[in-house]
Amino acid sequence: MFDFSGKSVLITGASMGLGEGFALGFAEAGADLILTARSADLLEGVAERCRSLGSTVTVVPGDVSVEADVDRVVAAGIEAHGRIDALVNNAGVSDMRGVAPEAFDMETWNWIMSIDLNGAFMYLRDVGRHMLESGGGSIVNICSIMGHGANELNVIAYTAAKGALRNLTLQLGCEWADRGVRVNSVSPGFIVTEMVRPALEGMGMDKWIASRTPMRRIGELDEIVAPVMFLASDAASYVTGHDLNVDGGTNAANGYYQIPPIHQEWNADSAPRIGRGYEGIQPRPDWYEAMSGGIPGVHYTPEA
Repeated sequence: MFDFSGKSVLITGASMGLGEGFALGFAEAGADLILTARSADLLEGVAERCRSLGSTVTVVPGDVSVEADVDRVVAAGIEAHGRIDALVNNAGVSDMRGVAPEAFDMETWNWIMSIDLNGAFMYLRDVGRHMLESGGGSIVNICSIMGHGANELNVIAYTAAKGALRNLTLQLGCEWADRGVRVNSVSPGFIVTEMVRPALEGMGMDKWIASRTPMRRIGELDEIVAPVMFLASDAASYVTGHDLNVDGGTNAANGYYQIPPIHQEWNADSAPRIGRGYEGIQPRPDWYEAMSGGIPGVHYTPEA
């Protein structure tokens, strides 16, 4: 549907998950790529798959939270390809512990902010400056439905960072519009990749998410890749400052959870929740109890 022949696309967080999907999608559409993430080995694996599709790929490992790394990645991409036509601002982290906001520690808060917000802004600033100087370009930020409002599965630092990134999208989409640079974002719901599919399905989390999603299922990788490519492409030439929900209808719904999310029972000894909340419908299904101990490897060591 989209032709990126002759264009260079920079993708952050490109070593796995959504970033890998974006890289392969743009490569199939003819784009040349600049791929960055912290793991050089994983990046090279993605790069080889993209090269097999005919893409010229430059791999530049770096940490999005380190300003010198951001400068180096952008400069290397411009040097290798001459220009950057599109940026997919994808790198991000969250916290899987399920800690309540009243017990959330500043070390984790600052870590999430340094990547999900500060790192995203530094790429916006540096690539945006290059695009303004070279006459145009398109930026797509990967936000989240968690940045739109309250959600029982949210992480307090993550919602703050993604909400701020969404507002940056609106602001820069307007500020740079008359100078040829479009800035948009996609806010995914829960998207399953092959990396996380076994854990989601094994723990029953896929059923939990489906229970509160109007489409009653989790999204698939290709269902987020195509919207990102659309916003980056000339097909969206009159679209800027827009955030596109790709969430199976979640943010269109006014409902909330049917059963309290299991993470409310985690960390009872180290960081207990304060007060008694809604107990939810009873009885609870079998797949809910499978998650009662938390996430294997995070909350306990699974048996061999």
